[in-house]
Amino acid sequence: MRRSPTSLSRVDPEREAALGGLDPLTVTKLWENPCWLSFRLNFVAFRFNDPVYRWIETRYGLVRPEFVALYAVGLREGVAAKNIVASSGLPKNTLSRAVQKLLQRRLLRRETDPTDLRSYVLHLTPAGRKIFDETMPLMVQHQTAMLACLSEDEQRQLCTLMDKLVIASPAWPNELEQEGTPS
Repeated sequence: MRRSPTSLSRVDPEREAALGGLDPLTVTKLWENPCWLSFRLNFVAFRFNDPVYRWIETRYGLVRPEFVALYAVGLREGVAAKNIVASSGLPKNTLSRAVQKLLQRRLLRRETDPTDLRSYVLHLTPAGRKIFDETMPLMVQHQTAMLACLSEDEQRQLCTLMDKLVIASPAWPNELEQEGTPS
C-alpha cells in the first residue's frame, strides 16, 4: 500500500514524539494511508470547525447549516441560496431549512433578484450583521492560532498550494466509477 509522502518512517524523532499524543488510528489515517490528503484536510477542517460551530450554537443558537448560510451572506450580500449550496456542499433541502429559520429569526431578509425577477437574493438584517461581526474576530483568531506553527513563507506557500487545488477542482470527477463497470 502506498503511504503518504510524509509517512511516519520519514518523520524526525521530535515530530514522531509529538504524534505519540494522537490516537493510533488517527496516525494511521493521516500518515499510513494512500488517501492521506483528504484525511488530513478533513482533520484540519474539523479541528477548526468543531470548536467554532459549538461556540456559535451555544452563544447564538445557530446550528451549522444556519451559520454557514449567515456567514456566506455576510461575506457577500445579495447572494442566492443556490450559490451557498454550490460553495458549501450542503444539500439544497438542508440549506433551504436553514435559510427559512434565519428568515424567521429575522437574521436574513430575502429580496427579488434585480437581475432575475424569478429568483431571490439574501441580505443580512442588522441582527444578522451583528452576529457575523461578533463571530469573525474569534474565527480569525482561531485560524491565526492554527497557522502559528508555520512561518510567513510557509503560510504563503500553503495558500498557493491550496489555490492550485481549488482552481483545479472543477476538473475532478463528480461521480466515481469503478473500473470495468458500465457507465
